[in-house]
Amino acid sequence: MNKYRIKRTAGFSSTFSELIWRIFLLSLEHKFHLFIALGAVILGAFFQLMIPGLLGKAVDQAIEFLETSNAEVEQLYWTGLLLFSVSTIRGFFAFIHSYLGEAIGQNMAYQLRMKYFEQLQKLSFTYHDNIHTGDLITLGILDIEGVRMFVNTGFLRFFFLLTLVGGGLFFMLKTDLFLGLISLSFVPIIAWRGTATGLKLRINWLIIQEKLSMLTKVMDENLNGIRVVRAFCSQSYEMDKYNRSSLEALRLFDKQISMRVSNDSLMSFVFLVSLGLVLWFGGQRVYSGEISLGTLTTFLAFMSILQQPVRQIGMLVNSFSRAASCGDRIFRVLDRKDYVDDNEKGKQVLDLGILEFKNVYFSFPGENQPQILEGINLRLEPGCTLGITGPQGSGKSTLAQLIPRFYDPTSGEICLNGVDLRDFQLKTLREKVSLVQQDTFLFTSTVKHNVLYGAPWASEEEVIGASSKAQLHEHIDHLPHSYQTLIGERGLTLSGGQRQRLNISRSIILNSKILILDDSTSAIDAVTEKKIRECLMEGASDRITIIISHRLASLIHANEIIYLEEGKISEQ
Repeated sequence: MNKYRIKRTAGFSSTFSELIWRIFLLSLEHKFHLFIALGAVILGAFFQLMIPGLLGKAVDQAIEFLETSNAEVEQLYWTGLLLFSVSTIRGFFAFIHSYLGEAIGQNMAYQLRMKYFEQLQKLSFTYHDNIHTGDLITLGILDIEGVRMFVNTGFLRFFFLLTLVGGGLFFMLKTDLFLGLISLSFVPIIAWRGTATGLKLRINWLIIQEKLSMLTKVMDENLNGIRVVRAFCSQSYEMDKYNRSSLEALRLFDKQISMRVSNDSLMSFVFLVSLGLVLWFGGQRVYSGEISLGTLTTFLAFMSILQQPVRQIGMLVNSFSRAASCGDRIFRVLDRKDYVDDNEKGKQVLDLGILEFKNVYFSFPGENQPQILEGINLRLEPGCTLGITGPQGSGKSTLAQLIPRFYDPTSGEICLNGVDLRDFQLKTLREKVSLVQQDTFLFTSTVKHNVLYGAPWASEEEVIGASSKAQLHEHIDHLPHSYQTLIGERGLTLSGGQRQRLNISRSIILNSKILILDDSTSAIDAVTEKKIRECLMEGASDRITIIISHRLASLIHANEIIYLEEGKISEQ
């Protein structure tokens, strides 16, 4: 078995409890604040449970004051003051738990975003080749938001509800068993209904998140290809496509709303029936003198306090469901191991030596994937310039991307100084390789920032020198703010040739020991290309240069030329 085989682990589907537990473990990274928030929740619920008893006591005292001439009104005042104090303290604890819950959620989201972004930097190009950018953006924004809300609307609300219902159950049954049972009769029905609805909502949330990813994908493609869309007058087609995706998402949201509204309506009906029964039987017991009006008021106040949290069981389950659904999608990405091993404990690339391809084969992961490269054998010494040509799809760019280890060979070895590239530290290897790719990508920033992207330490003179070798300095000098001129998204304010020259200057400034030009002058005129080629050859004696091109004129300085066809070297 090849010891260098890339590790690949497909995303797995965890159970609901595993996902919730994993999200809870994330919140435990802020356990100090979490336990303070949890304490505030329990204390806040405890003080809220004191309010019905004080209300009932105040009613009895008021009746006694009205019916008895010698009743002391001060007792009623003290009860009112105590009620005000308890309500104020309850509000204080509510503020504490809401603030800390939100703060913990935001910190969780921050850490999750950073882990997610770091993972995207490490995942192999094979992964990125097979997933749409819009899906990744949706995961990094909407799904992380679903996990963020779990602490406040899920975990803390669960303990708040548990304390209120448990405490209410104890006080009401202790005060009057019969009325207590009637008062709490709505709790199990609403709890069951809320749980059942929440489980359905989880499935719907998964589908909604997928549809939102699709919606983001459609918009992303449209905006990136806006020039193509308008050139072919396809605005109506794009509108129809976006409208279809939007309608699919709208139908799912309608279904979500329908389930929640019907659930809330049923809960309200059950609560009102229970309230009516308490008034009916409680009124009879007050009339017969078995209980006081204050006691009945206490029961009604308890029901009033409990009905909202109990009705929120649906929201609670929905919060758990959404967190589990979103967490599942995020953890699928975070748990993937299909990345090129960076071998941090490996050797450092110190000096340039002989670069060898030894019977290299490559195919993309998956069953029945065709061989992209077959039996490649090459030997390149310092000062050598290799030219590679061949028809499209013959594996030229793939061969180039194996050198900085964007991909690893399926079998065979690529060695530098007799050492397999996979035995080097990935960072030091890539510092020695400059790959100028055919697809030019520029950042939305200044010209200078783009030139310096791989070498932020370079001086102003080095920036100008690299731009001059790429035949770009004169053009930059005529821009409104010279090297400080902002270029548009992906450099669209520059011409194709200017973007390619800026891309070349970005690699020249690195002065790497291995320079790979992958069809990087296709948009540059022949005269300018010749000047660039001559400048590049000036320092070619102490490096390995690989030029990939369909133009034979671009390969004129090559010491050796190979012709790739169907992944094989057919001529050399």
